Amino acid sequence: MKIGIVCYPTYGGSGVVATELGMGLARRGHEIHFITYRRPVRLAHFHEKVFYHEVDSDDYPLFEYPPYDTALASKIVDVVKYQNLDILHVHYAIPHAAVAYMAKKILLTEGRYLPVVTTLHGTDITLVGNNGAFAPVVEFSINKSDGVTAVSQSLKDDTLKLFNIHRDIRVIYNFIDFERFRKTDKEHFKKIIAPDGERILVHTSNFRRVKRVEDVVRVFKQVRDKLPSKLLMIGDGPERQHAERLCRELGTCDDVRFLGKQDAIEELLAICDLFIMPSESESFGLAALEAMACEVPVISTNAGGLPEVNIHGVTGFLTDPGDVDSMARYAIQLLSDEEMLSQFRKNALAQAQVFDIDNILPDYERFYEEVLSNSAVKVE
Repeated sequence: MKIGIVCYPTYGGSGVVATELGMGLARRGHEIHFITYRRPVRLAHFHEKVFYHEVDSDDYPLFEYPPYDTALASKIVDVVKYQNLDILHVHYAIPHAAVAYMAKKILLTEGRYLPVVTTLHGTDITLVGNNGAFAPVVEFSINKSDGVTAVSQSLKDDTLKLFNIHRDIRVIYNFIDFERFRKTDKEHFKKIIAPDGERILVHTSNFRRVKRVEDVVRVFKQVRDKLPSKLLMIGDGPERQHAERLCRELGTCDDVRFLGKQDAIEELLAICDLFIMPSESESFGLAALEAMACEVPVISTNAGGLPEVNIHGVTGFLTDPGDVDSMARYAIQLLSDEEMLSQFRKNALAQAQVFDIDNILPDYERFYEEVLSNSAVKVE
């Protein structure tokens, strides 16, 4: 198949999943065309079946903001026509699903029907889509898509609760590429971070308020009071400065490293003992899955799709959002018991293997084929 993929090219989960999906499909022989305003961060290596089409949204004196939606629709039409795409897969409802519908209508005037698959990732539904300014467009775009997927059962349930959706939503989980995310021997690196054998806790996110990054610092303070430990904070965003200020207030700065955005996250996860994810909302928990693939147990909240990934008492522990004391108690319990920690590491890996990209890619291929079959003679 020739598949177009529209996504945000940033470090966010939707862009990462879209890019990894495209590269995985290319390895299986499909021709992949990424359409976005910048090369996706995970699209780092050349592949003969992967192509990138940059959307150029010029500034015009007439417009206060560049008309990206219009430029994207035009680029989609151009790529579909001249690369002869079979199907378009858009990630994140706003604005991609709406723009895809516009492109589909333009192509129809030339006698070409473009099947569109929309994948819902989380905040496009629970945060952006739930905003009254966007909700009608989100609902319309979902209903006009030829196929819709959600990355967890929780997100599917939220979508059906928040919007009047009259089409099926297929749950196809996020995935992990074990060629990249696996535990490797980085003992020399670990000695630099924890020279005296301290336990290493880690958190990675985009440091938005919904991630509750200050809770990570508070959990760490309680853990460090009981056990020699270090904390790695990976990522960047608006809440970072608040977390740094809290470290100073709690006197933990000497044992906390803010590392900013990192490309080789797997090398950092390889030296860690415990992943902390106190999110208020999480449609799936891709960062937790990446940690589990590297044999790192997870202490997380029970928000959204996290219980579908992190199994309480098996791969880690779940708490209510904001329950810092319970998170710290579970962390201390796990890090204090070497036998339990070893078993949880094995359990985390086994659970992560359920989401192996080689298990999930065939689900997408079957879904594409189903959408193409249903769209073969369809005209709107």
